[in-house]
Amino acid sequence: MKKTISDIAQMAGVAKSTVSRYLNGGSVSVKTKQKLERITREAGYVPNTFAQSLKAKRNYLIGTIVPRLDSFAAAQTMTGIDEELRAAGGQMLVYNTGQDRQREIEAIYDLARQKVAGIILMPAQVTDEHLRAAEVSGVPVLLVGQKNDNLHSLIYDDYQAGLMMGRHVLEKGHRKIAYLGVTEDDEAVGKQRKSGFRQAIEECGDCDIFYYESSFKLADSKLVAEQILDECAPTLIVCATDNIALGVVKAAHLRGLSIPSQISITGFGGYEVTTIIHPELTTVHFPYFEAGKVAARHILKLAADEDVQKLTVIDVEMRLRESVDNLKVSPL
Repeated sequence: MKKTISDIAQMAGVAKSTVSRYLNGGSVSVKTKQKLERITREAGYVPNTFAQSLKAKRNYLIGTIVPRLDSFAAAQTMTGIDEELRAAGGQMLVYNTGQDRQREIEAIYDLARQKVAGIILMPAQVTDEHLRAAEVSGVPVLLVGQKNDNLHSLIYDDYQAGLMMGRHVLEKGHRKIAYLGVTEDDEAVGKQRKSGFRQAIEECGDCDIFYYESSFKLADSKLVAEQILDECAPTLIVCATDNIALGVVKAAHLRGLSIPSQISITGFGGYEVTTIIHPELTTVHFPYFEAGKVAARHILKLAADEDVQKLTVIDVEMRLRESVDNLKVSPL
């Protein structure tokens, strides 16, 4: 296992700042210098050239692996990453995988060969292959949007998002609801978001709930929405993402259904377009841009052998708008 500055400091019984001074040619006592020379040699410690480049204020490169370039979430996250990196004097190298898991694996190896200082990965699923590639690459890898105990991860509170949405639509009196999600292979969007929603339903108890799946594509969600409207005629469709919700909105409009009086629709994400369509979409806002900035700061610290908490959870926020009808009967 690769030794870090923290490991060397602990082995030598000195502060990390002392080790850093020694590695960068700074002033340390003769006794401490001799001790650190011996420990770094025995531990096979290789100084992190990226950390040294930070001190020299040279440019450095961070690889960012994204599922698709036409995703609002990915675009906003990349914008935040890019802004933070440029402010620190670095730059981003983007690798688009087209939602192909094998291309994600290949991207990790490719970026490592290009001597990037670190990799930010936005996967739909983390497999053993991802973990092997991350280990072999020899550079820090930070997950964004998914978590894994073996890697540093930055995630959104998807469970809480689903719980808040479920409680909100139930509070509005909806009891015949369709949930249009994605495959549960996607731990965050497919499983955690749905689990939070289910918890809200269990708290209520008296509901007819119908679960369907779609891809993330608008055209696919439109087709599934037509199936939902034919099969169960719910008062409301909860969609796992705003993009999926837009496909449902399209299907409703083609059938001449008025939103929200004839069909209510909600999403998750807080995409800008949800404030432009009419009626505006009730959704849960995910701060993608801010998350990108946090991700950039974390990968820079990891690349410089600095401590970063293993898991960072980013809060989300309900955005109550016009696409959910109030079916609750007011007392006379």
